[in-house]
Order: sequence, then C-alpha cells, then structure tokens
Amino acid sequence: DTARHWHAWASVRCKHIRVYMRSLCLSALVACASGLNLFSQFMKPTLPGFPASAKSVAEVLARPDWTAEFPFEAADFARQDESTDTRFYDLPRFCFHVDEAAVAALTEHYSTAFREWEAPDILDICASHVSHFPADVAESSGRRVALGMNEEELARNGQVTEYVVKDLNVDPRLPFEDNSFDVVTNVVSIDYLTQPLEICKEVGRVLRPGGAAMFALSNRCFPTKAVNIWLRTNDLEHVHIVGSYFHYAGGFKPPSAVEVSQNQDSTPWQGGTSQNIAYLAVVKATVDK
Repeated sequence: DTARHWHAWASVRCKHIRVYMRSLCLSALVACASGLNLFSQFMKPTLPGFPASAKSVAEVLARPDWTAEFPFEAADFARQDESTDTRFYDLPRFCFHVDEAAVAALTEHYSTAFREWEAPDILDICASHVSHFPADVAESSGRRVALGMNEEELARNGQVTEYVVKDLNVDPRLPFEDNSFDVVTNVVSIDYLTQPLEICKEVGRVLRPGGAAMFALSNRCFPTKAVNIWLRTNDLEHVHIVGSYFHYAGGFKPPSAVEVSQNQDSTPWQGGTSQNIAYLAVVKATVDK
C-alpha cells in the first residue's frame, strides 16, 4: 500500500512539475512575443490596401483600400512550429493571456455589445476555461458554446452551456447547423489560425441574419505558433489583416474596429513603454444575409 501511495503521489507531483515548467516556457514565449511586437511597431506599414493615413484602430477599417484579390499567400500562414497543435495545447493553462485590465475592458465591451440582441446565442471559438463574458451572461443570453482545443480547460468554463473540442487548423468547419448563433467571439487567437478565410466563411454560415462576429486582438502571442504575417506586422496592421479576412471571405458587411483597452493615452502601436500593457482591439463584422 505504501508503494502504491508513493507511486500515486510521485505521478501527481511529476504532472505538477511539468505544468509548472510549461508555464515558465509559455511566460518566456509571451515575453519574447512582446519584444518582437515592439520591434514591429517601428516598421513602416506595407500591407496592400492599408490606409497610410490611419493613426488609430478605428481609422484602419474606416476607409480601407482593398485589393481585388486576397493579398496573402500560403507562406504568410506558415509558422515557426508546424508540429501538431494538439501537442502544444495538451496541458491545460488556467491563466489569462492578457493582463487583468485588458480582460476587464473586454468584458465591459461585451456587456454593451451583446445588448444588440435579445438573449443572443453565442459561440466562442478558440476558447479556454473562461470566455470573458459579462457576469450576467447566463441571465441575459441563451445558448453559449465554447469551441477549443483542451477539454480540461473547456470543462472548467462556467460561462457556457456546452463545449466542443476541435482543432480548427486541421478542419476549419464548424460543427453546427446554418443560422445557429447571433454572436461569434474569438479572443486573442486569430493569429494562430492557418486557414482564416475558411473559418470566417464558416462563421458567416453559422450566424443568423443580423448576427455578428467579434474578434479581439492583442499585442501578445506565442510566436512559435503565430502565423508569419502576424509576426511581421504591427498592431494597426493586425486590425487591417483581420478586417481583410471578413472582407475576402464574403457574406459580411464592411467590418469595423474599436480599441477597448484602457491605456487610451498610450498608443501601443508606437512602441515604447505601452508594450508592457496588454492592448486589445475588437474587429466586428455583421453578416450580410
């Protein structure tokens, strides 16, 4: 019995050590990503169709000059680490990937944005143990689904009524009927998706008439899993990139963007000390059907 207890204790202890070491590695990756993103802030915007006069998040999608064809190539969606994503996400991470101020700002944004619908059905893609929904979401909304990669994380998400485990980089199809949801959210994960056009088309398919996608972007990422185009561009260009996904996917009205982070007086895309603060913007696209 003593040997069995010792073996059980050792197994649990080893698992905790693995989780801790993975957390240290991920913290280092986030710090590295901040440095990469800081460097990118000083790059002159070179994206096709990017409005040269844009100085704020809202201005990026106010008057975009879209090219006739989707301007990105397969190489733009390659990653430093092309190993299976299930391996990268096998251990649960019960933490926020942006700071608490950014989380609070996003939740506040949702509390207003969701009121556009009466008891909306919501799908959160690339979800984890928390969806950052308002505290009263259970009373103010209907069906709430989290779709993500780690079942242990999803099972702990108390803000949803159900969850689905799925790797959208392997299969971008959403396992839902047409016109199933009023809102589709994505929080700081669009930079990891290798087939964003296909996914945005799927988002449009599952949205009901009048429904909208709300994708939140930040200046934080795991650089080994972020797509190349994301690492080569700055925060304002990221807004343009995500807006372009909805534009070229078709089936959406012109997208818009708003900065929701609370460091309004310290524009992150200019570099400097603001990079120590998580920045969040939300790109919204209403389905056109």
